[in-house]
Amino acid sequence: MTSSPLDIATLGGQTMGTTWSAKLVAGRNRDLHALHAGIQARLDTVVAQMSTWEPQSDISRYNRAAGGWQRLPPEFFNVLQAAQAIARSSGGAFDPTVGPMVELWGFGAGAHPQRVPAAAEIAAVAARVGWQRLELRPDGHEALQPGGLQLDLSAIAKGFGVDLATAWLRQAGIDAALVEVGGELAGYGRKPDGAPWQVLVESAPEEDDAAGLPPRVLALDGMAVATSGDRWHRFDAGGQRYSHTFDARLGRPVVSAAAAVTVVAEDAMHADGWATALTVMGAQAGLELAEREGLAARFLVRDGNGLRETFSGAFAARMEAGA
Repeated sequence: MTSSPLDIATLGGQTMGTTWSAKLVAGRNRDLHALHAGIQARLDTVVAQMSTWEPQSDISRYNRAAGGWQRLPPEFFNVLQAAQAIARSSGGAFDPTVGPMVELWGFGAGAHPQRVPAAAEIAAVAARVGWQRLELRPDGHEALQPGGLQLDLSAIAKGFGVDLATAWLRQAGIDAALVEVGGELAGYGRKPDGAPWQVLVESAPEEDDAAGLPPRVLALDGMAVATSGDRWHRFDAGGQRYSHTFDARLGRPVVSAAAAVTVVAEDAMHADGWATALTVMGAQAGLELAEREGLAARFLVRDGNGLRETFSGAFAARMEAGA
C-alpha cells in the first residue's frame, strides 16, 4: 500500500490575546482536527500556567502568594529559569519580575488608561521589582516568593508556546511544520517540493511603505525567529513615545525604542526573550551584547534620514547561509 501524497495544511486559532497558525506537511487523509486540537491544548497549557490575565493561572497564584517557596509546573519553571538566565546575561535588561511596573503605566492584565506616573509612584513600584529577588530551586521546580514579587512572562511565553506546539507536532509524526504565535515563529523540515520554510523578517510601518532597505528573508529549518519593537503597543504623552517594552532598571517603558529588533535562535523561547532584552538595551549596546553572546540579531532604528539597519555577524551569516 503506497503512502498518501503530502500536502501543506494550514491550521489556526486564538491564544494569549492573539492568534496562532501552523502550516504543516501531512498526508491527505491525516486527521487535521486531532492536530488542531493538540496544538490548541499545548497553547492552552501555557495560558493556564503563565497568563496574568487568568486569575486562576499558576503565575497569578504565585503573584498573590504571601511568601515562601512555591512549587511550579515544569513548563512554567523551565520558562522562568530561561528568563532568569537572560536577565542575568543582559544585566537586567530583561526582567521577569516587571509585573507591577507594567500595570503602573497602564499595560498588562490590570491595565488602566495609559499614563506617565509620578516619580514617587515609580520609585515605590521599583522597590518591588528586581530579578535578583527571585530564587529558584531546580530540583523541586520551586520559586521563592519573597513577598510582593509579581512575575510577568509575556515577553517570553509566546515563544515558549511556539516551542511546545512544535515539539508536539514532531511527536505526532509531522516531519515538517512552520508554527507561529503572535508573530513568533519556528520551522523545521522541508515542504513537499524540498524547499525550506521561508519567512520575511518583520519590519517597521514605514519600512512596509518601502524605505529603501532590502527585504530580509530567512529560511527556517530547525530554527526560530522573534521580533520586538514599538509598532505593536505604544502610547504618546508629552511629545514622547513610550513602547510596551519595559526597562526595569529605570522603572519605565523604553523611550524611542528601535522600530524592530529581530533575533534568530534554536528555539522560539530564547529568540522571544532575547529580542525583548536587546530592545531594552538599544541598538548600540544591544549589538555589542549580541556579538559577545553570539546572538543572530537585526536592529532597525529610526534616525533623521529614516530607517537604519544594523545586524550582528551571526545574523549576517544566517542570511548568507539562507537559514
